[in-house]
Amino acid sequence: MKISLIIPAYNEEKRIKNTLLEYDRFLKNNYNDYEIIVVCDGCRDQTPIIVKKISENNNGIKLLKFEHRLGKGGGIIQGFTHATGDIVGFTDADGATSPSDYQKLIEAIQKGIDVAIGSRKMEGAKITVHQSKMREFVSKGFNILVNIWFKLGIKDTQCGAKVFKNEVIQKILPFIKTRGFEIDVELLWRAKKENYKLKEIPIVWEHKEETTFNFKFIPDMFIGLLKLRLKGHKKTK
Repeated sequence: MKISLIIPAYNEEKRIKNTLLEYDRFLKNNYNDYEIIVVCDGCRDQTPIIVKKISENNNGIKLLKFEHRLGKGGGIIQGFTHATGDIVGFTDADGATSPSDYQKLIEAIQKGIDVAIGSRKMEGAKITVHQSKMREFVSKGFNILVNIWFKLGIKDTQCGAKVFKNEVIQKILPFIKTRGFEIDVELLWRAKKENYKLKEIPIVWEHKEETTFNFKFIPDMFIGLLKLRLKGHKKTK
């Protein structure tokens, strides 16, 4: 099976090289066929240059560069559109999820799960560097609201590590409406509505202080999810 890994990146010049090389080394050592697609989302720093330089000596690494902001969801959608793997997933550019933990998600797909979700909240998970109390409070409240609205039964919808069978993405991608950080919720919701098998996998996760997520995105996320819940109920065909 071919593995496609998408890494959405916005101004990640300080971290993208290490994350990219670690995942490339891991995939090369464990899988015969893979690709890493880095989606540079309106970057204003050296991120695209760093990725391009690495990709020149590695056919398994691909750069998608966009001059304007797409949003996390928009970047992931572009990555999905260009992915050619049998197993397709994404992870954060900051390296909060290690390649060895990401492998657990891939293995779950290989064993028959349709969607594997990295989880920081379930038993067996470990957070090596904790978020601020405020971020933990907001995260908990967001997850409670999401599960009330969408009935997902998922403890951690927002962890940046997720893996899908390609057939799942091909089925739901045309119906994805969101383009921001709420993309995680919609992907899971669309997949569950189509009766695909979803499973959370406990991972070790290291919080990164220089995250590109900002509390200012919270209102837009809530508005986007509310619109999705009210108008996005159409079942895929």
